[in-house]
Amino acid sequence: MHRRWLFLSVAAALTVVSLIVVLLTDHKADAGRAAATPAVGARANVPSAKGSPSASRSAADTSAKPSGKATPSTSSPAKGTASAKPSATATKQQASGAVLLAGRIRPGVTYRGVATFYDADGGGACLYDPSDDVMTGAMNHTDYETAKACGAYVSVRAANGTSITVRITNECPGDCAPGQIDLSAQAFAKLAAPSAGRIPITWKLASPSASGTISIRYKTGSTQYWCGIQAIGHRNPLARLEVRTGSGWRQLPRTDYNYFLSEDGSGCGGAIRITDIYGERLTVNGIAIRPNVAQPTRVQFARH
Repeated sequence: MHRRWLFLSVAAALTVVSLIVVLLTDHKADAGRAAATPAVGARANVPSAKGSPSASRSAADTSAKPSGKATPSTSSPAKGTASAKPSATATKQQASGAVLLAGRIRPGVTYRGVATFYDADGGGACLYDPSDDVMTGAMNHTDYETAKACGAYVSVRAANGTSITVRITNECPGDCAPGQIDLSAQAFAKLAAPSAGRIPITWKLASPSASGTISIRYKTGSTQYWCGIQAIGHRNPLARLEVRTGSGWRQLPRTDYNYFLSEDGSGCGGAIRITDIYGERLTVNGIAIRPNVAQPTRVQFARH
């Protein structure tokens, strides 16, 4: 009886030892499998595919684009920009990665239409002051594009080869077709006899060599609580106008009468940044709120 009990005890002990060995072996195998397989929800270390069409499209879709809404800009101020001073000063900066910011009227493109004429004095829908410069024109409503054409210089060529350069200061009424320019009577006379009345033309954007500096004007009624800002005498068409606020640069919407408005007064009286359709940015400081006064700066866009 004693021997039988001893035999059973030894057998039980051997069984326990065997179970322990099996469990240890299974645990090591499970650990090895866990190390070789990514956990659920974890990202495997796999090289990403380069040049993916969807990735390229996403990057393009999120790039900054010009907007007509007055929203704060996240861009940082240009380095070297001087602080505001009583007299107008300015700094120039080339926009990084600049792309064409033009609207309907684009550099290097030749447009076809007709030319008519009217008695012009240099004023009109763009709200520039009347002047002795009689080489002006009124752009048709479509190409006027909410004042984007204001201040643009265009080279106009008649069928006989004669060409002139005029500055857009007005909008032609709605009965003017796309491509049509209503020239000042003096400008039309350089292309054809006034008796012709209406002639076929081609025209394209110009960037004249002779040009003074840009002036800035605050609209009548402007204060620190509401203001309209206009740029005058720019060599190239304007793409945007921004004002400096506490949170950065803010792009202002442009009206069809060629003023950029800050409805809540943000940035009124502070630094102003203007950008042409080629991406060049000019930062102007020291322009006080003096309604209806054209205040000269020391800057001008580069010729193209």
